[in-house]
Amino acid sequence: MFLAIFVGAAAGYLGSLMVLEKMALVGDALSHVALPGLALGTLLHFNPYIGALAFLFVTAIIIWQIQRTTKISFEALVGAMFTLALALGILLYGNELEALEEALFGDISQVTLMSAGIAAVVCVVAIVLTKVIYDKLVLVMISEDLAVSKGIKVARTNLLYLFLVSVVVAIGIQIVGTLLVGFLVIVPAIAAKNLSTYMKRYALLSAVFGIIAASGGVLLWNFVSFNLPFPGPMVVFVGIAIFVVSLIINWRLKITS
Repeated sequence: MFLAIFVGAAAGYLGSLMVLEKMALVGDALSHVALPGLALGTLLHFNPYIGALAFLFVTAIIIWQIQRTTKISFEALVGAMFTLALALGILLYGNELEALEEALFGDISQVTLMSAGIAAVVCVVAIVLTKVIYDKLVLVMISEDLAVSKGIKVARTNLLYLFLVSVVVAIGIQIVGTLLVGFLVIVPAIAAKNLSTYMKRYALLSAVFGIIAASGGVLLWNFVSFNLPFPGPMVVFVGIAIFVVSLIINWRLKITS
């Protein structure tokens, strides 16, 4: 629960930029890239989430570099890396079906108090650093040439953002697994977009909805588990409920305006 609050806030806040930049599918696909890193950690007996973060960051650098030199879209590059990573991860796990299941769906019960505390601090740092570069990234989305003229180092800023997303995704895997963590980066932000006309409100609502989806899903799983071994599906249901409510409110506001 403690970890879910911080992960939800960080995923929602960072995801608001993903949605603005029309890179929602990138956030989802990037989460699957962690699978080989998790597999290596399991096979070589070190913390699999460190492996996931390392693999995510290396992949982010590769994608960033290829995109800079070829101008191929992020969506296309991440799509290619996603399928490759998924195949490699399944190959590495082999017959370790229990470990593969945990990687795909997460297992919050295995998170220790110390690792939860470290993860929470990392999430806070990720939010703070994203806030520092938020306006720069928005300006880059509007006009890269204008951003350059303002002295913004576009490539370096984009790389930092990709790294921060990688960190949050790696931490989020502990709660909902590689299959569903992309959900926390996307759905809270699109729900917030339905209810926001100002950037600050949009970013804040994205974080709030991320917190509600993640912590609400874990609470629901704890009290009404439906015999589910993992909280991921409940997190998704709570997030979708938030999105549906935001759609209804948005529709009602348009009718009355």
